[in-house]
Amino acid sequence: MSEISQPAQEQPERVPLATPGTPAPGGDQRVGAPAAPTPPARTTPDPRRWKALAFISIAQLMVVLDATIVNIALPSAQVELGISDGNRQWVVTAYALAFGGLLLLGGRIADIWGRKRTFNTGLVGFAIASAIGGAAVNEAMMFASRALQGVFGALLAPAALSLLAVMFTDGKERAKAFGVFGAIAGGGAAVGLILGGVLTEYVDWRWVFYVNIPIALIALFGSVAQIREPEGGRNPAALDIPGVLLGTSGIVALVYGFARAESEGWTEGVTLSMFVLTVVLLSSFVLVERRAKAPLLPLRVVLDRNRGGVYLALGMAIVAMFGLFLFLTYYLQIVEGYSPVKTGLAFLPMVAGMITGSTQIGARLMTRVPARYLMGPGLLVATLGMLILTQLEPGSSYVTIVLPAQILLGLGMGATFMPAMSLATFGVEPRDAGIASAMINTSQQVGGAIGIALLNTVATSATASYLTTHLASGPADVVQLEAMVHGYTTAIWWAVVILAAAAVIAYTFVTADQRRAGGVVGGGDASADGDQVPVLVH
Repeated sequence: MSEISQPAQEQPERVPLATPGTPAPGGDQRVGAPAAPTPPARTTPDPRRWKALAFISIAQLMVVLDATIVNIALPSAQVELGISDGNRQWVVTAYALAFGGLLLLGGRIADIWGRKRTFNTGLVGFAIASAIGGAAVNEAMMFASRALQGVFGALLAPAALSLLAVMFTDGKERAKAFGVFGAIAGGGAAVGLILGGVLTEYVDWRWVFYVNIPIALIALFGSVAQIREPEGGRNPAALDIPGVLLGTSGIVALVYGFARAESEGWTEGVTLSMFVLTVVLLSSFVLVERRAKAPLLPLRVVLDRNRGGVYLALGMAIVAMFGLFLFLTYYLQIVEGYSPVKTGLAFLPMVAGMITGSTQIGARLMTRVPARYLMGPGLLVATLGMLILTQLEPGSSYVTIVLPAQILLGLGMGATFMPAMSLATFGVEPRDAGIASAMINTSQQVGGAIGIALLNTVATSATASYLTTHLASGPADVVQLEAMVHGYTTAIWWAVVILAAAAVIAYTFVTADQRRAGGVVGGGDASADGDQVPVLVH
C-alpha cells in the first residue's frame, strides 16, 4: 500500500482496518478482534458537503455543455464576425487544444495549490473568457476567448472532480454524489445542444457565451460559502517543469493532429508530422516521469489496472458518443429539416436516460455489485442503442428508431459514467486526487477529438463512394440525402464496434469492488482489491 505524502505538521495518523485474527500495528494492541472488531476512528464528514455538491455540479455542467453549445451558434457567429470557412474550425479547436493540453497541469496545480482555490480561480477566469467571447468583434477576439475558456476549464474540471473525491469518502454517499456528477458529465453535451438552439434561435448567438457568467457567479458564491477542502491532502512537491512541457506539448500535438486530419486529410504533411511529434513527445514524457522525483503524472495513477481500464474504456465510449452527436444533429437538421430548437429538444430523451441511468441505476447498484457489472453491461446497452441508429434512412420515424436508440444510449452511458467517475479517483492517495481527476477529463477530451475526426472521415468517404455509384439512380437531391445518411450510418457502425470493444475492456480490466473498500480516497492501490483500508485521523 502506497504511503500518503504530507507536510510534517499536517501528517495524520494512519490506522489500518485490521482483518480478524491479524495482529494490529504497534505491538500487542489490536484494533479489532474476531468476535467484535472495533471500528476505526474516522474524520467527521463535512455537514455542508451536499450543498457543496450542488455548486460543484453547476460548475461542471458549465464546462461540459460549453463543448457543444457553441457548435449550434457557430454558423450565426461566423457570418457576423466574418470568419472564413477555413478558419471557423478554430472556434472549436482553440478550446479543445487549450483544455485538453492543459488538463494534466490543471490537475497537478489543484493538488499543489489547493482544490478549492483552483476551482474558484477557474470559475472567475471562465466567466471573464466567456464575456470576451460574447463581446467579440472579430475572429481573433473570438479565438482568444475560446482558448482562454480552455485554459480556465483545465483548472476547473479536475479541481471539481477531485473536490468530490476528497469530500465524499463513505461508500454509499460517494455513490450518490458521483451519480449526480456522472449524470451531468454524461448529459451536459446534449444539454448544450438544447440550450444553444434556444439561445441562438430566440435570443442571440452571443448569449451562448454570456449565459456562462451568471452560472459561474452562482457556483463561485456557493463555493465560497459551502465548500471546505479537507486538510492534509495537498501535495507539497515542486512542479515538474520538464513533465509539464512534454506532457502538454504531446497532448496538444495529438489533439491538433486529429483536428487537422478532419479538415485536411490523414495523409497531409502537417497532420502526419503532428502524429510523429506526438509519439516523440509522449514517449519522452513517460521516460522523464519514470525518473522524476516529483512527476507531473505519477505512473502509479495510470498503471493501476482499474483506473487504466476506466480511462481507456471511457475514452473509447466518448469517441463513439461525440461522433453520434455530430451525425444525429446533421441528420435531424439537414435531412429531416428540424430547427435548432427542435433538434435540441430531440436529444432530451438521451439526457433523461443519462440522468436515470446514473442516479437511479448506477448510484443504487454501485454499493451492491462490482463496478465491472455496471460498466460492462452499461456499455453493451449503449451499443444496442447505437446499433438501432444504423437503420436510419431519409424519412425514418423519430418515434420508432431515434427515440428508443436515445433512451438506450442514455441509460447505458449513464450507468457507465457514474462508476467510471468514481473509479477515476478510487484508491488514489489524496496528494494525487487532482491528477487522477485530470486523467479522466483528458481521456474524454482526447476521445472527443479522435471521435469527431475519425468518424467524420469515415462518413465523408462513405458518402463520396455512394454518390459515385448511385448518382444516376434518381433525382440528384434525393440521392444526395441518401448518400449523406449512408455516410452517417457507416460511421455509426464503426461507433458500434468501438462501444462494444469499450464494454469488453471495462469488464476485463475493471476488477475493483467498491463494496468492500468503500471508495475511500487515500486507500492506496491495495484497497481496490479489498485489503486493509487506511483511515485518516485528525
